[in-house]
Amino acid sequence: MRAEGLFTTGTIVALGLALLAGTAGAQTAAPTRDDIVDKLNHFEEAAEVDLPALKQQVMERAKTRIKNDPGPVNRPLIAPDLAKLPAFNAQIQFDADTPIIQPASYQTVGRIADALVHASLLPYTFLIVGHVESNSKTREANAILSQRRADAFRDVLVNTFKISTKRLHPIGLGEEQFLDRAKPTSAVNGQLQILTYAKLPEEPRPAAAPAPAAKKPAKKR
Repeated sequence: MRAEGLFTTGTIVALGLALLAGTAGAQTAAPTRDDIVDKLNHFEEAAEVDLPALKQQVMERAKTRIKNDPGPVNRPLIAPDLAKLPAFNAQIQFDADTPIIQPASYQTVGRIADALVHASLLPYTFLIVGHVESNSKTREANAILSQRRADAFRDVLVNTFKISTKRLHPIGLGEEQFLDRAKPTSAVNGQLQILTYAKLPEEPRPAAAPAPAAKKPAKKR
């Protein structure tokens, strides 16, 4: 009986470990195309964001050493209107301190590309927003890195998956807009965001060719 009890306990422990491993695997599994489409397919109106001006603001604020800086937890968001846009947060792994995407993230990149050419998302443009968690580097260095990563991600979508450059707008926010302000050093703040930004302008339709003039019947002689 005792040996049987030990066997049963061991089996339960093994099953528990297997379930935990399965749960961990599920948490790191790449999202499906439909998951991404569902997150991005709720566009209502474009955010009032001047992207060139925002890039400049990010760099200026990241460079400035404010004497009374409230710190990363209380630092005001630099582009709060972005929170109004449909968003998908992607766990894209980069090599440390570089914009090089690691092979483990290729599947996720491919599924994002598949989602962007889904019929329901083809009429839209998207922001690719780079973030960086708070670390030992300067805010300026992190702002530059986040922009380089957003640019690199855009380049892969364009060069490998042939997504139109007109539909993709990369912007790096560095430490100026954390995804989790309460935990600025959390890895969550290193995620890349895809935001549904605006509708593509409708291309003018070509004017219809004039109908050929009807031939007059020949006169009878």
